[in-house]
Amino acid sequence: MALGVMLLAACAIFFINLTASGYANEFYSAAAQAGSVSWKAFLWGSLDSGNAITVDKPPAALWLMALSVRIFGLSSFAILLPEALMGVATTYLLYATLRRYWGNWAGIVTGFIFMLTPVAALMFRFNNPDALLVLLMTGATHALLRSLEYVNHPSGNRKRTWWMVLAGALIGFGFLTKQLQVLLVLPGFALAFLLASPTGMVRRILDSLAAIGSMIVTAGWWVLLTVIVPASDRPYIGGSQRNSFLELTFGYNGFGRLTGSEEGSVIPGHGHEGGGMPAGGVRGGGKWGQTGLNRLFSGEFGTQISWLAPLAFAGIVINLLVIGRAVRTDVRRASVIAFGGWLTVTWLVFSFMAGIFHQYYTVALAPALAALVSIGAFSLWIARDKRWARIVTPILIAFTAFWDFSLAGRSQWLPWLKWAILIIGLMGALGFALAGLLRIRRLALAALLLSVIGLMAGPAAWTLYTVSQGHMGSIVLAGPSLTSGSMGGGPGGMPGGAPGGGQPGGGQAGGMAPGNIQQQGMPGGDGGPVGSYQMGQDPMNQQGQSRQQGQMPGGSSNSQQAPSMGSQGPGPMGQDSSGSQGESSTSGAPSMRSQRKSQSGFQGGPEGGRMKGGSLLGGGRSSSKIVAKLEKSSDSHRWVAATTGSQQAAGYQLASQKPVMAIGGFNGSDPYPSLEQFKQYVKDRQIHYYIAGEMGGHQMGGSDTATQISQWVAKHYTATTVDGVTVYDLTQQKAS
Repeated sequence: MALGVMLLAACAIFFINLTASGYANEFYSAAAQAGSVSWKAFLWGSLDSGNAITVDKPPAALWLMALSVRIFGLSSFAILLPEALMGVATTYLLYATLRRYWGNWAGIVTGFIFMLTPVAALMFRFNNPDALLVLLMTGATHALLRSLEYVNHPSGNRKRTWWMVLAGALIGFGFLTKQLQVLLVLPGFALAFLLASPTGMVRRILDSLAAIGSMIVTAGWWVLLTVIVPASDRPYIGGSQRNSFLELTFGYNGFGRLTGSEEGSVIPGHGHEGGGMPAGGVRGGGKWGQTGLNRLFSGEFGTQISWLAPLAFAGIVINLLVIGRAVRTDVRRASVIAFGGWLTVTWLVFSFMAGIFHQYYTVALAPALAALVSIGAFSLWIARDKRWARIVTPILIAFTAFWDFSLAGRSQWLPWLKWAILIIGLMGALGFALAGLLRIRRLALAALLLSVIGLMAGPAAWTLYTVSQGHMGSIVLAGPSLTSGSMGGGPGGMPGGAPGGGQPGGGQAGGMAPGNIQQQGMPGGDGGPVGSYQMGQDPMNQQGQSRQQGQMPGGSSNSQQAPSMGSQGPGPMGQDSSGSQGESSTSGAPSMRSQRKSQSGFQGGPEGGRMKGGSLLGGGRSSSKIVAKLEKSSDSHRWVAATTGSQQAAGYQLASQKPVMAIGGFNGSDPYPSLEQFKQYVKDRQIHYYIAGEMGGHQMGGSDTATQISQWVAKHYTATTVDGVTVYDLTQQKAS
């Protein structure tokens, strides 16, 4: 019965109001649409069915969405259905794993903690690759621990090996989901297996090698394809500067994320710059925020993931104390090591990585955190008659209540909530203290109930708020926005008062009606008059660029964002494609862009007040007149249009359901296509229109290929204005 309630709750959290986000991240939605009509695009993870360029990740997460779109047709529901199902599946996997070693109620509690983690509620309702990544890491943990259950016998050894092969395969598919990030769980896995496997050391090493081999095979077949298939027979590898998936893996999406040296990034991190290590172990994280041990506790990071973090880290020590001198092969100890290694290694890497880092990345911590909180609580309950447990329990509850009070106080939403958390939490702590002194079991049970209510009230409230909202664009956040004084000063959520003198941004606090959309602005250029920021400031959270919340008449979202890069002056290099001063770029929902395409249950506001075209972080709304031209374009064209940057291309592609080439990939900085390639495509009549975009070609840290193409088009083809957007018909060259 408890399992049924848990699964019903998971379905409610992950499915209710699901389509309020429309196409969510249009970058991945466009790739799913492409994969649903072209198996070649499906295989490579192409952004368009013409197979010009891939997304900047491997394609595993896209495969599920593309299959869903093939079955149900293109809609918000089809895009987001796999994500919600993966949320329910991850919840059940956590339950099944904890139940085997810590009992049924430990599994139930773990499932509830996981689904009520705000960032988990967000990302399993959103179409970034993180949902599949977390499911695969959870499945790999389950397989690892199952392998340790068998005795040292030929039959048991064979089963153990196969479970390890399965664990390796799941990690391999995790690599095909988000590359090297999945490997952060391996140190904990290795330590747990080498310590707890009942076989001799030689057999333990052989089983580990079998898992590694499985991981290499399941990930390597696709990587090998990118190497052996000629570049002319596959799309360009998006996010790389040399059309190489290996470069993407170890550069932009790999070590570049750690060092901040990400070639092709619009906003490079370079966290090593800025001098030595300041006091407190914090160092500069460049434009992606301060790095340091307090990073994930600060700003918006804290409200995404860290509500129960004190209990989770304490749980590692408490669980090992309770297990004590159990036999080496004790699977409970191995579970603590596996989950503890996952949490600790990932937390440290996230805390100190100097490159691109967004708050939603922390969803990778959610399963381990939920498991460690649950088994830590059960370990304390098991040891409740011991003196150390009677002392530690009320202290931990009181400390966590104060921490949750601090987190809830970072927002003006529900101002009474922080006091309720503090009062109920302290009552629970006091109850445990008295129960320990007086040895009254019923008092301990009452204290347990109060503690659960007090400590879960904050994450539960943030989760319910998240469920009530739509989320769009490339950078999304769970829960209400924070007040200026409590926001991080950088995109990575650096603490206020960071070096550089920058002030945290001015995101508006307060509630939104269900169905409204949280939107993220894009940063302005360095030193620009609009949207500029200093070191130590958050370009995503500047006044006029931050996540704006509120309601405009007619139900449209209130988003006052700075112009995109290059959006000054007329023409393809930097026109104001809105055609109207004051319109702002947002991540538009399908029904916002065009009433021509129905969306399952998603109702957007009026089209007015949002910029036509797109920006770096959101697709905007696509002009219905331009969409009509694209829909009428002959199918003989490989691409009905080309435009700089993937978000604008994605918006037009989703609205017309025809392939649109994204020049330069996501950032507009990838050197594809070259000017000569583009000229050849035009000569062969493979591209019909060129749509002048918001991004204006050249991007910080990348190539100037998009700029060259833009200039060449403007020189040789006649510009026409369609609904305020400059469009060139590439089949009609200027008269010489």
